[in-house]
Amino acid sequence: METVGRLCQTPIPEQQIVKAFHRSAVKPAAILLLILFSSIAPIRATEIKIWEEFSGEKALAHVQRLVDLGPPPAGSDAIEKARDYIEAQLRHSGWQVTRQAFTDDTPRGKIHFVNLIARFSGDAHPTSPSLLLCSHYDTKLFDTIRFVGANDGGSSTGLLLELARVLGQHPSEARRVELAFFDGEEAYENFSGTDGLYGSRYFAKQLQGEGAKPFPGGILFDMVGDRSLGITLPPNSPSALAHDLFAAAEALKLRKYFSYLDRDLIDDHAPLNAIGVPTIDIIDFDYPWWHTADDTMDKISAQSLQIVGSVALYYLVEFGLKR
Repeated sequence: METVGRLCQTPIPEQQIVKAFHRSAVKPAAILLLILFSSIAPIRATEIKIWEEFSGEKALAHVQRLVDLGPPPAGSDAIEKARDYIEAQLRHSGWQVTRQAFTDDTPRGKIHFVNLIARFSGDAHPTSPSLLLCSHYDTKLFDTIRFVGANDGGSSTGLLLELARVLGQHPSEARRVELAFFDGEEAYENFSGTDGLYGSRYFAKQLQGEGAKPFPGGILFDMVGDRSLGITLPPNSPSALAHDLFAAAEALKLRKYFSYLDRDLIDDHAPLNAIGVPTIDIIDFDYPWWHTADDTMDKISAQSLQIVGSVALYYLVEFGLKR
């Protein structure tokens, strides 16, 4: 990315309920219905909500594993190891992974890039329109510093892997989601039509080539782990998506962590929006260690990942997948 009063009652044992109704000469059928209701209601009251299943700790553990592999700029040995790790985790969660490989010209010559595309249970042709969840997993190439990108590249990838795990436990939702891990987000020199966003530009081009735009919307995650979290949506974000995302954050009492950035942003959402796939960029661009050697694990937190992951899942089930 680049810039530029509550009623509470004590439960009554079922035996007492039955005795009371016998004294009142209520018909047995009514008693049976009451017993059935009393056994079902607590289950509904304690039903687990999908957004409560997200674990910031698990997401952070993924980031640590990726960082331990070393800096993964596009074309590096480390990024191939990162690909293997991402694929293994996705398959373990029930996703079918496809490598979308291509070569492109860069200021450093021709570079081999690989996007990782995941659909649940190998569903290559979902019956319902899919929502796209994406991140980049490469880091920027520097000649003078060791840049591991714990936040810039790592945090969003770890978060997306944890989203995959949670969604994998809910097949009906998972089958309506597609995951994309983009390679080559970072520019080698300056962002332009031919430098940077290599993976998302190629992905968008392939969608156009298929003659269809299967995604009614998308969410891009980038730099979402900052300990001092402040998600800054670009001002040109698709308004309907931004409205619903803010509503999701409000519902979870996390609205204070989400606001608008004061300037437009070049990121992997841009090529998707350009072909008519409304995509929002969830990013914390107020990050002092951006593109420095200090973008390390101590700068990010499980709590921040928890906030973003919970809001994203709430948005998906309460808004995105209901469209």
